[in-house]
Amino acid sequence: MEERLLKVRMQNFTYQNAVKIVFGKDSIAQLPELLPQNLKIMITYGGGSIKKNGVYDQVVKALKGFDFVEFGGIEANPQFETCMKAVEIIKKENVSFLLAVGGGSVLDGTKFIAAAVEYKGDAWDIPTGKVTVETALPLASIMTLPATGSEMNGNSVISRKEIGEKRAFASEFVYPKFSILDPVTTFSLPKRQTVNGIVDTFVHVCEQYMTYDVNTPLQDRQAEAILHTVIEEAPKVLKDPNDYDARANIMWSATHGLNLAISCGVVMDWSTHMIGHELTAAFGLDHGKSLAVIMPSVFRYKADKKGDKLVQYANRIWGITEGSKEEIIEKAVVKTVEFFESIGMKTKLSDYGIEVKDCKNIPAVFEKRGVVLGEHSDIKPQDVDKIIAMSA
Repeated sequence: MEERLLKVRMQNFTYQNAVKIVFGKDSIAQLPELLPQNLKIMITYGGGSIKKNGVYDQVVKALKGFDFVEFGGIEANPQFETCMKAVEIIKKENVSFLLAVGGGSVLDGTKFIAAAVEYKGDAWDIPTGKVTVETALPLASIMTLPATGSEMNGNSVISRKEIGEKRAFASEFVYPKFSILDPVTTFSLPKRQTVNGIVDTFVHVCEQYMTYDVNTPLQDRQAEAILHTVIEEAPKVLKDPNDYDARANIMWSATHGLNLAISCGVVMDWSTHMIGHELTAAFGLDHGKSLAVIMPSVFRYKADKKGDKLVQYANRIWGITEGSKEEIIEKAVVKTVEFFESIGMKTKLSDYGIEVKDCKNIPAVFEKRGVVLGEHSDIKPQDVDKIIAMSA
C-alpha cells in the first residue's frame, strides 16, 4: 500500500519567483521607476525589429538621463560567439545592469551574458553544465514576443555554431529583476513568429503536464487552463493581429507556461524540447517548428507510459470521451496536430525538406553526452531514432 501511495504522491518542491511583472499598454514608460539609479546599463536586442515597431524609441525616451550603451544582433537562436562579444564590451565599458529588449532569445542570450561576465573560466562551461552559476550581473527585460516564458524564469538556451550544439542552463541568479509586458509591442510580429510562440507555449505546458499522475489536481487544472486559453485565443490573434485582448491573453499564457508554477510537485518530461534543440542545431529549424514536429511522435511512442494523462488531456481539453483507451489517445494526438496545422504550423519533417536519413547523427549526440530523456529516463538514443522516424 505504501509503495502504491508513493507513486501518486505530489513531489517535494521549493518554489520562489521574485520577478516583478509590469503588464499592460504603455508600461515601458515606467522604466525610470524600475531601473536602479547611477548604474551603467547595456540594452541588448536582436535584429533591429524594435527600431521598426517603435519599441526602441519608447525605451530610449524612458532612459533619458540614464547612462547606457547598446548591443544589437542577438540571433533568434542566440549564439555563444555573439554573446561573448557583448561580454567584452561590458567589461570595457564597466556596465553594471543589462536590459533585454525583444523576444525570449534576446533574453536567453542576455542571461548567458550576465553569467559569463562574472565567470573566470571558459564561458561554454555554463550551458554545458560543467559549472554552477554562482553570480551574475543583474538584468531585466522588455518582452516583445510571447513564447519562452523566459521573462519569469531563470532558464536560458544557447547555441554554438562552430560545434553545432544547442545547450540549456538554469540559475536563480539570472532571473530578471523585472519584466515589462506590453501586448501592443506584439501587434507587428510576423505571423511566423506569432505561431512559433503559440506552439512553444503549448508545448511548454505539455512537457510539465503530459507525464503521469502524482496527485496534483490543482497543477493539472492550471496547465489545462493555459492550454484552453491558447486554443481559444490563437485564432483571434491570427484573424486580427491588433486585437489587444487576444494578444494580452496569449502573452500572459506564455509567461505562465514556463514560470514553473505548474511544475511544482509534478514530474516533467522535456524530451520534445531536447530532441527539438538538436533539429534546430542541425538544420536551423525554428524552435517552434521543431516542437510541433516532435511532440506528436513522443505522445504516440510513449502512449503506454503517458496513457492516463493523455486520456485526461483528451477528455478535458478536446472533449473526447468515446472509444477504447488507445482510440481516445490517438484522437487526442490528431486533434493536437490539427490545432497546430490550423494556425499555420506544419508538423512533419518532410514539410521542411528534412529527411530522416539526414537526422541519423542526432541520437549519437545524446549517446555521446550520456543523456537519456523522458520522465522515466527511458528514452534512449535508439528511441530518439524511432521518434524522429515517426516524425517524417
